[in-house]
Amino acid sequence: MPRTPTVRYYDSKGSRAFDILNAVLLIGLSLVTVLPLLYVLAGSFATESEISSRPFFLWPEKFVTDTYTYIFSTGTFVRALLTTICVTAVGTVIQLLLTLTMAYPLAKRYLPGRTLVLNLVIFTLVFSGGMIPTYLVVRDLGLLDSYWALILPLAINPFYLIVVKSFFQELPEALEEAARIDGCNELNVFLRIVLPLSKPIIATFSLFYAVAIWNDYMSPLLYIDDSKKWTLQMIVRQLTAANADSANVLQQLETVTFPEQGLKFAVVVVATLPILLFYPFLQKHFAKGVLIGSVKE
Repeated sequence: MPRTPTVRYYDSKGSRAFDILNAVLLIGLSLVTVLPLLYVLAGSFATESEISSRPFFLWPEKFVTDTYTYIFSTGTFVRALLTTICVTAVGTVIQLLLTLTMAYPLAKRYLPGRTLVLNLVIFTLVFSGGMIPTYLVVRDLGLLDSYWALILPLAINPFYLIVVKSFFQELPEALEEAARIDGCNELNVFLRIVLPLSKPIIATFSLFYAVAIWNDYMSPLLYIDDSKKWTLQMIVRQLTAANADSANVLQQLETVTFPEQGLKFAVVVVATLPILLFYPFLQKHFAKGVLIGSVKE
């Protein structure tokens, strides 16, 4: 028999009005989010005179790619982009590795000292050392002006760790017991049984960690003095800061002319686009990974 389509029956006019209000509100919030992005994208392809004369537009009168040619011909910008890609890739792998390998043993209730370690993890959710003590630790470890200073201080997010631990606790213990009966040790159980079942959570937190590293400008601002080691977000900050010294930025970008607004728009687009392109590849795991492990037993 053909399936009968599901029809929504409204209980009252108030219910219908509520749904309409929700739709209008969501559309409005979507426009507030999307319109600035479209304006920045359109502005990156517009001329400087058009940006100055038109306060807002979604389609440039004259399409030009001068700003993109300009920034990709600049050694400093290309170096910052490659640095950001490498730091994000290495940092995401390290953070995922540390989070997964710490969450797995903490998911075992028979682990000695488990409660103490979990309490220490939860303690860091409420209290942190602060900016100055963290800087002193990074300095004393000799990590200043090192790419490791952008990765190691935030290597494990305690909230993500607790969510991943909860996910591991929800996996059927019978699968692990069967693997042990077949001769697998704990490492093989983790690699061959647990990780293949954890693709949604791995995909989700890969995205979370990658976005956090990619968008981080505070760490390079604090720990990186050498402008040759700047990440892309530092370049964006230098160009878009309200009190930025344009002449200094000009010199750092090795330029002769400085198309201010168009350059800012193009840099913001390039800094945002990779993450937007990365998301669709993880989308099928994303919703499941966000919900799974979020309910504590």
